[in-house]
Amino acid sequence: MESSGLMGRKSVDDILESGEGEEQLSKSLGALSITAMGVGAIIGAGIFVLTGTAAAQYAGPGIMLSFVLGGIACAFVGLCYSEMAALIPVAGSSYTYTYATLGEFFAWLIGWDLILEYAMGAATVAVGWSGYVTSLLKDVGLVIPARFAHAPGTPIDGGGTALFNLPAVVIVALITILLIRGTQESARFNNIMVAVKLTVVVAFIALGWGHVDTAHWSPLIPPNEGSFGQYGYSGVLRGAGVVFFAFIGFDAVSTAAQEARKPQKDMPIGILGSLIVCTILYVLVAAVLTGLVPYKELNVPDPIAKGVDVIGIGWFALLIKLGALTGLTTVILVLLYGQSRIFYTMAQDGLLPKLFAHVHPTYQTPYRSQALIGVAVALVAALVPINILGEMVSIGTLAAFILVCGAVIHLRRTDRHMKRPFRVPAVPVVPILGILFCLLLMAGLPLDTWLRLVIWMAIGLVVYFFYARRHSVLRRKEGNAVTS
Repeated sequence: MESSGLMGRKSVDDILESGEGEEQLSKSLGALSITAMGVGAIIGAGIFVLTGTAAAQYAGPGIMLSFVLGGIACAFVGLCYSEMAALIPVAGSSYTYTYATLGEFFAWLIGWDLILEYAMGAATVAVGWSGYVTSLLKDVGLVIPARFAHAPGTPIDGGGTALFNLPAVVIVALITILLIRGTQESARFNNIMVAVKLTVVVAFIALGWGHVDTAHWSPLIPPNEGSFGQYGYSGVLRGAGVVFFAFIGFDAVSTAAQEARKPQKDMPIGILGSLIVCTILYVLVAAVLTGLVPYKELNVPDPIAKGVDVIGIGWFALLIKLGALTGLTTVILVLLYGQSRIFYTMAQDGLLPKLFAHVHPTYQTPYRSQALIGVAVALVAALVPINILGEMVSIGTLAAFILVCGAVIHLRRTDRHMKRPFRVPAVPVVPILGILFCLLLMAGLPLDTWLRLVIWMAIGLVVYFFYARRHSVLRRKEGNAVTS
């Protein structure tokens, strides 16, 4: 551990030494496996849900350019993740990296951001899941009343407004129960889910391309309607900020560093390779979707299903909706699982109450935090519209990515002689470009989204200074070292 005060940090050597004392994970993953893992983690709600929302409200067919912009931003950030994952090859993520570089205070900020990312992300995906399951059930003659399938205040056909989103609550509750009982994805199950997702996406592109009406792409960038973000180039920028949600899964790839055979080679290939593959798929899906359906009609929770209806192949519509449901279900599971583990890690460090680190004696899961998270996410999914949720996830994640880029710059200055298996080229230019692109995408998000982030971070600061700082395990160790 190094230094005291707000910048007190766990040294990289301490983290690596503590990791060596634990049961080691087998180094069995190569670049191809890590890339496949990244594709599986990335493809989810962004492509199945938010593509239509962002096209309808902000960018029009220019949503294709929004995905390109988001992919470029992620490339710079991905290089920074690659250096940190190779330098600190433990089963951690940006919270661990920041604790080892920028110190406890910034680790708290990024952990608080990750809470926002995972909780709001799970709620966003649950709302998208609700849209697809409602559409699928309608195909087989079962109709969920609209007033129980949307956020409060949403206008419904026939007059009136919705009350709450019941299917979103149901899926969050079921997955939470599974996680409390210790259900985990096996490697085979994960690979099957990746195959299902890719099959659905590629099939949609292949079959949909022949039904595209190119008139729907004109103009590619609809003229601005008088305010920032309402189409035009500012709309493309705002769309990029919203669909950035579609890329955030790539940070989960960094948790595989401890299992990579050659982290210095495999991690950069896995992180950047999965980003390239997914960016190409996203642009193609956006092109097909906006070519099938006029962009202003895509403001629905299940835009891919709407596009499939235009194609008019009954069995394919069923396949797409089942595939989307399968993919979205696993994403919700991963996000809820990851959220509880972030709580667990932060509680172990003393930054959150110990109840979040309490493990069930039978199921060996952090059941209390998992149940609390499930209740909170279910309430949010039931009551908040999907466009607000998606923007919240994007801005929180972008803020966290900025800290990862900053961590690379800081560690290059403070530990310049440390052996780095993979080095970000042209430091500090590349990390600074990552920071600037993230700031650019954040600038494209609405003011009310910024206000929600400020409020969230203000709450986080209060919790840190009145609880986390006083209960920090690192601070206690430093205090004991001084008095001994």
